[in-house]
Amino acid sequence: MVLRALLLLLLLAGPAAAQDAAGHGGPIRAVAATGDVAISAGFDGSAIVWRRADGKALSVLRFHDGAVNALAVIPGGGFATGGADGRIALWHGGDAPMRVLTGHDGPVAALAASGERIASAAWDGTARVWAADGTVRVLGGHVGNVNGVAFAPGGAVVTAGYDATLRIWPPAGAARVVQLPAPQNAVVVAPDGGIVAGGADGMLRFVNREGGIDAELEIDTVPLTALALSPDGAHLAVASLGGTAVVIERTRRRIVTVLHAAERPLWAVAFAPDGTELLTGGAAGVLRSWDIASGRPTRAFGSPGLTGVQPAQDRGAQIFRACAICHALSPDGGNRAGPTLHGVFGRQAGSVPGYPYSDALRHSGIVWGADTIARLFELGPQSYTPGTKMPEQVIASPEDRRALLDFLRDAAR
Repeated sequence: MVLRALLLLLLLAGPAAAQDAAGHGGPIRAVAATGDVAISAGFDGSAIVWRRADGKALSVLRFHDGAVNALAVIPGGGFATGGADGRIALWHGGDAPMRVLTGHDGPVAALAASGERIASAAWDGTARVWAADGTVRVLGGHVGNVNGVAFAPGGAVVTAGYDATLRIWPPAGAARVVQLPAPQNAVVVAPDGGIVAGGADGMLRFVNREGGIDAELEIDTVPLTALALSPDGAHLAVASLGGTAVVIERTRRRIVTVLHAAERPLWAVAFAPDGTELLTGGAAGVLRSWDIASGRPTRAFGSPGLTGVQPAQDRGAQIFRACAICHALSPDGGNRAGPTLHGVFGRQAGSVPGYPYSDALRHSGIVWGADTIARLFELGPQSYTPGTKMPEQVIASPEDRRALLDFLRDAAR
């Protein structure tokens, strides 16, 4: 059984460190499940292996410099993590990776595994296929971030990019390019070769192996963030920036379950091995398991960090709830997954002591104030501060941006 060897090694390694027992210190970015364990990866730079039966943390793994954005279960045992530092770590038990893959010049956004091959998608505009013998195939052609990658039957690889294209790469030779109406954030490929892509326009698109678009299905009015296939390929799970999580009967393109996660955004979904449960992770930093038949939660793994924010009826405070998992406001709050916001007005971007900023932010020349903070959320971090570690999020309403600024002026002093 997949990961049987990993589970044995983790059980022998002992429990997670006490300070990590509560779970992630920031939003969860990726989730996976296999055998008797679940795995979550977070913006706090850690990956946590949980025992699914009782939610106990078996191991907390820290290696990446920055957020851990991607997970992939490796057939035959182990799993891979991909980080904002551009590295891919292969884990087979213990508290250090067995092997580290380097070569990307930007954050790794997605991983996939098939046999002895691992595929990675990154914000350096490339995807890569890593073979067990050490050879690497670089898949170049996307313009901008490559956000999704999946293996297809027969050895092909499918990539999804911010340039609004899917690219179907045969085992050798050039890719077939499928132009879509919107940037793409995720892609999966079913055992029968059917491709499903999740777009920034909230639409699912069903693409056949020849590259034709067979159907479209609207899931949300905001970007879709993650896709997952059930083990048999019959069902598809979808998560969105707005907190929507649904399970779809793939071939009939019919929604069968809506999960009321009450969490914005949701960043990750994964099916349990038997296909009856779904795992989700997002802004709250808590891994949750759901019964697919009923749509009800069955277990929470870990607990959210203290935010120090009591939203009450203040609109700005309500908006800040999505920020509070990563950012403290009080003088003694310190740095979390993101730097403290205490004293943020008038501060040079990238200047909080002790926080590992990206080079892009440290050299941006931005001074945080009402205009620059408003612009950050009007355009989104990836447009306003390219190369930042901050997860993509936009506050479209000018009134909501003003409410957040009014709240921060008082709360962050």
